[in-house]
Amino acid sequence: MNFLPRRNNPNQSKEVSSTKKRTVRIVLFVLALVAVAFGAFALKTGFALNKITQGDGNIFKSLIKSLPGADKSLEGEKEGRVNILLLGMRGENVPGGGLLADTIMVLSIHPKDASKEGDVSKASLISIPRDLYVTVPGGSEQRKINAVFALGEERRHGGGGMEDMRTVISQVIGQPVPYAVTINFQGFTDVVNAVGGIDVTLKDPFTEALQFKEAQVCDPYVYTEPTNPPQFQHKYHKRKDGTKYIAKSYPLCYNKNVECGGEFSLPAGINHLDGEKALCYSRARYQTNDFERAARQQAVIQAIKAKALSVGTLTDFNKVNDLIDSLGNNTTTNLEAWELKRAFELYQAIGDVPISQKVLSDSEEGLLYTPPMTEASGYILLPRGDNYDRIHELFRNSLN
Repeated sequence: MNFLPRRNNPNQSKEVSSTKKRTVRIVLFVLALVAVAFGAFALKTGFALNKITQGDGNIFKSLIKSLPGADKSLEGEKEGRVNILLLGMRGENVPGGGLLADTIMVLSIHPKDASKEGDVSKASLISIPRDLYVTVPGGSEQRKINAVFALGEERRHGGGGMEDMRTVISQVIGQPVPYAVTINFQGFTDVVNAVGGIDVTLKDPFTEALQFKEAQVCDPYVYTEPTNPPQFQHKYHKRKDGTKYIAKSYPLCYNKNVECGGEFSLPAGINHLDGEKALCYSRARYQTNDFERAARQQAVIQAIKAKALSVGTLTDFNKVNDLIDSLGNNTTTNLEAWELKRAFELYQAIGDVPISQKVLSDSEEGLLYTPPMTEASGYILLPRGDNYDRIHELFRNSLN
């Protein structure tokens, strides 16, 4: 029997070492491919989202936030409520009130708390009328709330409007509003067309015969066709004795390109609307009022959500990212790329759960009232009790 120590085969050791090195190289190569693929996707997503964001634009921060283990919570998420301000307007440099925010909504999302048995994701959508009279941030001037965005952009272009609107809305609802999204008419049209149109069911026929062919003060670009017979808008001044006189008269003209066919109408029943028709339906208000228009806008948003779910847009972030990319300059947000992705995930989690909806109006339940008109303010709305206490309470309970 041989008790001498056994010697290792040098050729066998070399083979084992070579196999280990080859395995390590393969693993590293695979990891490199995954990293490149992930990085390319993240960069593509980041560049697309950074086209619309007014955040710090840091793509690498978004990459870091996308890594496993990174904190991906939005402001308010851990407290159970994320508030996002939604603003709709004609669009910058578009005649007829380009940056007046005529659609103002607050979307509140309650993320599901896994630690609470039976808890579910839910959301509320509350519309704030454009005629609510508020104090403009940074001073004591009072204006209708729909003018705050335009004034903010005059103060600081490219972010001042969104900042001031978030400040005012926070005061109105009594809660932080860290995020905001704006979309113009073209962007809204593109979104509806991107999901293949929406279906709206009407109990009665709907008609708007006045709004889209109303005469406005003549200008060289849009309102260029004089009314027949001639019509004028008068500007009045007061004499010392209190009597009024016409200080100046402005001729009125029609839009050279009549919007929505001049007279927009939909029959009772199910109506399939493309982007243009959905926009006209969402804008119409002259033969109803702003409150009913806000309710229609909420119904349209619900229809977009339902259609987006049915065609898979809201179940695939790649599709959402492509849609954002196509919107280009037609929408802006202060959400950074990773925050927008997280907001999408939270909204997606709501699924088919009905969204609680409310329109602030000039009824007792609507929490607003109409004071006597003055020359300085015109038609305005104020909160009942002349404070926001009841509106604060409404928002506190809107998710219950």
